[in-house]
Parts: sequence; structure tokens; C-alpha cells
Amino acid sequence: MKLNSLESIYQFYVKDVYRYLYSLSYDHHTAEDLVQETFYRAYLYLEDWKEERIKPWLFRVAHNAYVDYQRKASRSVVKDAVFFEQMVDQSTPESALLQQEIHREIGQMLSQIPDKQRQAVLLVDFHQFTYQEAADIMGITLSHIKITLFRARQRLRDMKRKEDLG
Repeated sequence: MKLNSLESIYQFYVKDVYRYLYSLSYDHHTAEDLVQETFYRAYLYLEDWKEERIKPWLFRVAHNAYVDYQRKASRSVVKDAVFFEQMVDQSTPESALLQQEIHREIGQMLSQIPDKQRQAVLLVDFHQFTYQEAADIMGITLSHIKITLFRARQRLRDMKRKEDLG
């Protein structure tokens, strides 16, 4: 698909950007505001963009919008683990309920790890960015993204083990 206008880029990537921002903020309204901010910033700089892959650049813009939002927030917000409930496949009631429970559990576990680790897991494991693309989006080195992902995955495994034992 040829993405040559902001409108076509918006139509193609808005859901991915929203899910990414929602998974970071755990707030529907904040995610919507940040999506609008992301595409506003993209509109301002789209003419200067020369590279072929727009998605990593767009996620970088979204990441920067989220970081700016976090800097401006004067107090922390209690995070709710409902991210995955909206992405459930509703084929049968039983499978829908099971998927909802699994996604709620994953969302809860992700909400308990540090912000940088959560961002790395979301970018690489859920949005299928390469390590290099995720590092560029987060503004860190390739080796740092690998270390961050290793620690995040290790922490998630430990949390799952403790949950299974207890």
C-alpha cells in the first residue's frame, strides 16, 4: 500500500498508534489525545521525512508525545490493566471469556514492570518492531534495548512463576 498522504497514513496506522499509546497510559482519553498529538506532529514534519518505513518513525513520534505528556503530568495516575480487553476475538463466549482473562492477566503483569521495560516489551513483542527500530523509537542504543527486554522478560517470567506457585 502506498502511503503518500497524511490521511492514508492516519487510516492505516491510527489503531496501532492508539493501542500503543493506550498500553502506555492505560487511559482511553489520554491515548486519544496523544494520538491526535502524534498525527499533528507527523503533519508538521511529514514533508521532511525521507525514509522508506513510516511506521517506526510514527511510533517514535508517539513515544515522544507520551514522554512529553509524562513530563507535564504533575502527579502519577493509578493505572488500570484493561488494555487487552478491547482486542479480544469474540468467536465463542467461552473463548472470548478465556481470551479476556488472559489479556487482563498480561495487562496486569505489564503494569507492574518499570515503564521503560513495558515500552520495550510492547514495541518488540506486541507490535513486532525489530530491536533496532524499538531502540530508535525509545531513543536508546541497540544494546540497551536488548538488556531492557531481557530484564523485562525475566521479570515477567518470575511473576508468572510466583503466580503459578501461589
